[in-house]
Amino acid sequence: MRPRHKISIALLPFALIGSEMFAQSTAPALPDPPAAQSFLVASAQSVPRSISSQPDAQEGTPNLLTRREAEKLALANNPRIRISQLIAKVQHEAVRERRADELPNLNGNITAVEANDGSRISSGSLTASRLLEHSGMGIQVSQLITDFGHTRNLVASAKLQEKARLADAEASRQDIVLAADQVFYAVIEAQETLKVATRTVSARQDLTDQVSALASSKLRSDLDRSFAQVNLSQAKLLQLDAQNNLDAAKAALSAVLGCDRQLDFQLVDDGSDLPPLPSDSETLIAQAIQNRPDLQSLRLSEDAARKFSKAQHQLLLPTISALGVVGGTPTGSSQYFTSNWYGAVGGNVSIPIFNGFRLNAEGSQAALQARVASEQTRALRDQVARDVRTAWLNANTALQRVAVSTELLKQANTALDLTKTRYDLGLSSIVELSQAELQQTEAAIGNANARSQYNFAISTINFQTGVQP
Repeated sequence: MRPRHKISIALLPFALIGSEMFAQSTAPALPDPPAAQSFLVASAQSVPRSISSQPDAQEGTPNLLTRREAEKLALANNPRIRISQLIAKVQHEAVRERRADELPNLNGNITAVEANDGSRISSGSLTASRLLEHSGMGIQVSQLITDFGHTRNLVASAKLQEKARLADAEASRQDIVLAADQVFYAVIEAQETLKVATRTVSARQDLTDQVSALASSKLRSDLDRSFAQVNLSQAKLLQLDAQNNLDAAKAALSAVLGCDRQLDFQLVDDGSDLPPLPSDSETLIAQAIQNRPDLQSLRLSEDAARKFSKAQHQLLLPTISALGVVGGTPTGSSQYFTSNWYGAVGGNVSIPIFNGFRLNAEGSQAALQARVASEQTRALRDQVARDVRTAWLNANTALQRVAVSTELLKQANTALDLTKTRYDLGLSSIVELSQAELQQTEAAIGNANARSQYNFAISTINFQTGVQP
């Protein structure tokens, strides 16, 4: 019973919050990692082919990477994917172990004994037939006829657990996709913030040079020059923070892509238009309850627990088996028997009579575990509904923030242009111009943040509803 992974990676001034397909009962065909995996799994000395280095004329240019490409690389190389696949393979072997109890057991024996006549009378047992001087070989076979469903239910329980582990593997895959989207949009936001900071430094450097020249000519006061220099220093600090945030975001992206060194990427958004927001959350909740792989895993684990509980209660029933043995004793049998071969068939009925109430306790324990699994499934179903509603509300708010921040940026640009004109004409002070520049910078950064947050909010909705990327 695997809890849904909660992914929360704070890379910028804001914190991004985000919280199978089942194989047949035969061996799961879990593919080996795609060829693109080799660049990170084997070593970190080269970049993947899909994002390979540019030609020599463009050396030093960062590789372009879209969100879809980032998701594919993360799925190909992140070790969590292989871990979940290997766990599913482990559970498949457990199914084979359970099924072995239904198949015949065949054993071969080769025996040689050197003994004296007195050793035929031994202590510690009622028979000493093995102490006859002889050599022989033979085979023994046993076959379960029926244990009234005990083994069958154990096999069914193991198969359901195998499907649950496959669902866990799908959940891990979706976790990695969400993590890739999160760091992708974090890098996009950091890139945009750095661009705004760079433009701000350039604009304030020009203004500082202009004001300094005017102050040297006694056309502006030294106070104006000081204000301009302060604003320039603030812009440089903003640029330093933005560069640091971008480097940290790229480090997180490299980790999600399964690389232990930082790769240099220039991220580009897949589309210029914002994705549409689903109309309501109730439809999304129904979709999530149907598709969420972690919820499917708990349902399967619940069914497996019921099967196991039924199997444990069936331990109180008899077990009927068929037995057979055949072989020969080429040496030593003639002096005791008329034939040098032997064979026998028979049956056995094992009936549990009393074992200190151990079987009763095991049955009760399994039944309680099945009830626990049922309650865990119900609890996760309620949590899924809550998470989907929260994700939709966050996306709705983020969409509104995009509209407001876009209008704010438009008005801030207009205000800055008017204030700059008024300052050049001597109709306003450097304080008003500084305030307008600050508002314009904050509006530009806020608009970039709002767009990235909305895109990630849509990815979170897809994650919460179990939509296949």
